[in-house]
Amino acid sequence: MTDSKKKNVDVTAVARAARVSASTVSRYFNHPDLLKPSTRKRIDSAVRRTGYIRNRAAQTIHGIRSGTIGVLIPTLDHAIFAEVVQAFSDSVAEQGFTILLASHGYDLQREYAILRKFLEHRVDGVVLTGLDHDDAVFQLLDQQDIPCVLMWNHAARARYPAIGANNALAGQMIAEHVLDLGHRRIACMFPPTEGNDRALARREVVLETLAQAGVTVPEKWSLTTVYSISASKRDVQTIFDSEVRPTALICGNDILATGALYGAKAAGLSVPNDISIVGIGDFKGSADIEPALTTVRLPARQIGDEAGKALAAAIIDPAARSEHGLHCAPTLMIRGSAQAV
Repeated sequence: MTDSKKKNVDVTAVARAARVSASTVSRYFNHPDLLKPSTRKRIDSAVRRTGYIRNRAAQTIHGIRSGTIGVLIPTLDHAIFAEVVQAFSDSVAEQGFTILLASHGYDLQREYAILRKFLEHRVDGVVLTGLDHDDAVFQLLDQQDIPCVLMWNHAARARYPAIGANNALAGQMIAEHVLDLGHRRIACMFPPTEGNDRALARREVVLETLAQAGVTVPEKWSLTTVYSISASKRDVQTIFDSEVRPTALICGNDILATGALYGAKAAGLSVPNDISIVGIGDFKGSADIEPALTTVRLPARQIGDEAGKALAAAIIDPAARSEHGLHCAPTLMIRGSAQAV
């Protein structure tokens, strides 16, 4: 078949090639779960042979779903977001949806511009990361009345269903663990908090939990470092090279904690004998580095899977759209990078 003929292939041609009705082909694309596996296989073979491509633009004009979901995350750089997005993508794929993925670099104004692009492409639903967003973002979603889920953070009274972990609880858990180990000379390293409600929640509750135990973090031991192993390795030298060192370092995520482990080695320090280092997140690899990182696991795959199920259900049956989110509880992972003093 020539290219020009392939471009003109329609549903009827696919139906003829698969020996089914045109309505069955339509059902294959829109509700594949309603067809027998043998029928889906036959239609799939016909689609591949004929080179048929659906005209999504024409379908959306007539009110048919586009089959796409817009996913907005802060960054593509870190494994934890890759894990949650992969789980979300796998979950919605089971219902016949594909994702459009974009990152806004923690810039809430840029997030609004990307959201408009998603809506121009007639996505069926939207996923935003975290709870805090520009008012214009929420206003646009309300105006368009499009299903939306807030992924990664959880709060009972969020603007849209929030499916994720309680980051404040995660911060409290790691701070209490360090205190329980007997540490009182404690340093902290967190990423910038602007546009990042996850980092802000963790930082505030860590400092509050330490303060309640009578521990004040000196200014020179309170570091703000970008999400970078090399940057955190460099920045901790100011602490590790001083005459009076902390006995423990609490990091706002595992990226910073991993860099701190390398920084300690570069400074000739033994972890955890000379200093205990802990993180938050339990990224892939956190259990495999030496020493294995003590951290709080945020269940990325569960969050992505549950968010996918919730949003797909809201798109397929708008009447069943729920306002309730889901808390995916964090878990303390005690490993070799921290010990009692």
